[in-house]
Amino acid sequence: MSDSSSRRAFLKNGTVGTFAALSAGTPAAAALSKEQPDAPSDQPSQKQADQHEVQDEYDGFSRYRPSRGHDPDSDYYIGKRVPGFRNPADGPAPFIANDLDKLPWKMKNGAKEFHLVCEPVAREFLPGHWMNVYGFNGSMPGPTIEVTQGDRIRIIVHNKLPEETSVHWHGFEMPVQYDGADTMTQNPIKPGKTFKYEFDVHEEGTFFYHSHVAMQEAFGMVGWFIVHPQKVWDPPVDRDFGVIFQNFRIDPMQTVANSWSMDWNWHTINGRSGPYTTPLVCKHGERVRVRLLDFSPVQHHPIHMHGHTFWITGHEGARIPKSAWIPRNTELVGVAQAADFEFIANNPGDWMFHCHMVHHMMNHMVQHVGPRMREDAKVDHYLTSLDTRPRVKMHKDPKFEIPGYPQKMQGMAMTKPMMKELWSRREVKGMRANAMMSMAGLMTSVRVLPDDLYQRVMESEEKVPKGSIFKEIVKRFGTIEDYEPAPPDAMQNMLNDD
Repeated sequence: MSDSSSRRAFLKNGTVGTFAALSAGTPAAAALSKEQPDAPSDQPSQKQADQHEVQDEYDGFSRYRPSRGHDPDSDYYIGKRVPGFRNPADGPAPFIANDLDKLPWKMKNGAKEFHLVCEPVAREFLPGHWMNVYGFNGSMPGPTIEVTQGDRIRIIVHNKLPEETSVHWHGFEMPVQYDGADTMTQNPIKPGKTFKYEFDVHEEGTFFYHSHVAMQEAFGMVGWFIVHPQKVWDPPVDRDFGVIFQNFRIDPMQTVANSWSMDWNWHTINGRSGPYTTPLVCKHGERVRVRLLDFSPVQHHPIHMHGHTFWITGHEGARIPKSAWIPRNTELVGVAQAADFEFIANNPGDWMFHCHMVHHMMNHMVQHVGPRMREDAKVDHYLTSLDTRPRVKMHKDPKFEIPGYPQKMQGMAMTKPMMKELWSRREVKGMRANAMMSMAGLMTSVRVLPDDLYQRVMESEEKVPKGSIFKEIVKRFGTIEDYEPAPPDAMQNMLNDD
């Protein structure tokens, strides 16, 4: 059998396995809570569910290989309206915000009742590096509030901060007394006190909540507020991820964010900095949605995804009509804006997903000293206070003679315990052994895995050697003869010592 025939057979068998596994899944409505009410009457009928079929190819666009399609005006160009495997009768795909919990609720007096606690939080940005910020219910960002369009909700906010606060429900249209605009629509919630917000949710889509005290926002007080539509959006997706991008100013030897600063040096995705950010893992051929919120104090983010072209299908205001969807591989998301990215995961591999601002692809960035100084640099301002200035050790390494050699010469040391923690997460199993060295700040990855490799990574307990999953993908879909494994350097030896 030829290589091309083998690949077609593999893709065909993988499609059947993927569809069977997904069709057997638990409905999302039941996954939200055992107390979830019955599905709304306008959910897809059984007849519609029975008619849900997926194809390998749509008008020249392939679900299983990088492709565009025959006609830019086609509904299926670059996968625009290509459905996922998930049956609409199963409800919307479960929302996944890695490293964040969901806020539980109970049905009381006709409303879903949530309890949200505003409080100081310690958050581990990188393994062993804990920062003092503000958050909700012990987390920064706070836990996800997840409801269904048409719900009546009651949120009781408890203030355990040392100062007054209020909470704004960003993008919602509710009675003005519950808007949460500090002093304008309500009296601030004093320390130790509570406030009840209660309203009906007629919207659907990507929303969020946050403190409406500016410096508290800079301290990290934000969380997802996802409203699933009563009628599942078309086309249905198989994965629904959420990532919150934030910036903080935390100086060396400090753990407390400087909320007054206009210069930011720590960057987090769902409260973690790369490479501690958790990859978004999906199966080959699935339709994927990524909801991205920029909750940085002042900085916008041009978000780039490697290996795929996505469609912008929604913002924090509402779902966008399909005629206005835009295909991108880099999207500028502004402060306090959210954007929904949707794409068909037709290109297997480990793909970077990151902000493209160069300073946002670094951790704990501060004014350069030491290696940035060269023997021919002017040091006149040091000469005025020699008695209090320590001597500067100049580097003799020839590479420091090259102007503009800033990044790889110094940085945070990846200790053995730190690397062990980074590699302990299921989502990174089988990635290249030096993958952690490539990510910092606002960087994570989207992993597109064939069904059998997804099972090994996400569902089995077997020990998966570093680099083995990546190498297998190259073997199946690339040119294995040109593949170079990670170099066996000192860092590599550390990584291999499990």
